[in-house]
Amino acid sequence: MNYWLIKSEPDAFSWDEQVANGVEPWTGVRNHQAKKNLMAMQVDDRAFFYHSNVGREIVGVVEVARAAYPDPTDPQGRWICVDVRTVGPMPRPVTLAEIKADSTLADLALVRQSRLSVVPVSQAHWTRLCRMGRWDAADATDAA
Repeated sequence: MNYWLIKSEPDAFSWDEQVANGVEPWTGVRNHQAKKNLMAMQVDDRAFFYHSNVGREIVGVVEVARAAYPDPTDPQGRWICVDVRTVGPMPRPVTLAEIKADSTLADLALVRQSRLSVVPVSQAHWTRLCRMGRWDAADATDAA
């Protein structure tokens, strides 16, 4: 299993909308590096759902329900999307300020490549962020 972080502006698509929809195509990604990250996602990979701009915090966990396929919002057919399924809310949202203040997360892609909307998360970072957000360790990694 691989781990990821996906960003959404809550006024465009929020965690509450993800929960209401259950499974949602992650469309609209228009960056080549983010596209490569989407292409690397596999079914059952987990991702943090991060509210960007407003809130700037990890608010939930999703899993990949369908691997990369053509993004239906792209009329030229150059971009892709994945479907993500709601797993659950982060018991305590983890803010960007907290992430930046934690030296063990200094090389997290969210910090290093802050404009990228889909980024990988190492297992060590995943575990640390889950602890910070009080996500149940049994759900945090496949090794738990």
